[in-house]
Amino acid sequence: MAEAIANGIESRNIDVKALSFYDVKPEDLNDAEAIAIGSSTFYYKMLPPMEKFINETLASSDPKGKIGAGFGSYGWSGEAPVMIAEKMREMGMNVIDPVLRILHKPTDKDVEECKRLGIDIAEKLKHRKPKV
Repeated sequence: MAEAIANGIESRNIDVKALSFYDVKPEDLNDAEAIAIGSSTFYYKMLPPMEKFINETLASSDPKGKIGAGFGSYGWSGEAPVMIAEKMREMGMNVIDPVLRILHKPTDKDVEECKRLGIDIAEKLKHRKPKV
C-alpha cells in the first residue's frame, strides 16, 4: 500500500520516500511536507509499535501544518487508519479525508486507490503556499 501511494505521488513529479517506520527518525520527518502513515487494525486498534512511533517519533518531529494521510488494511473493523488520522489532527496536521481502508490483502483495484491517495497528496502539495 505504501509503495503504491508513493508511486502515485511520484507520478506527479514530486520526490517521495517510502520507508519502514522502524527506519525513520524525527529529523527525517522534519524535511517532509507530507507524511502518510499506515497500520493494519488488530483488536480494534493500530499495531502497538505504530502507536509508539506516532506518539514518540512523529510527535517529536513537529508535524504541525504538514499534510497527513492515514491508511491501512483490516479484516474485521478497520479503526487503525482513523486513529492515525485523529492523532495527526491532534498534532496540527492537515489530514486528507477520507482515510484509506482496505479489506484484507489489497486487490488490483485497491492498489489503484492507493495510487489515487498518492496523487491527492501530490496535488495538495502543489497547491500549498510556499514557506516564507
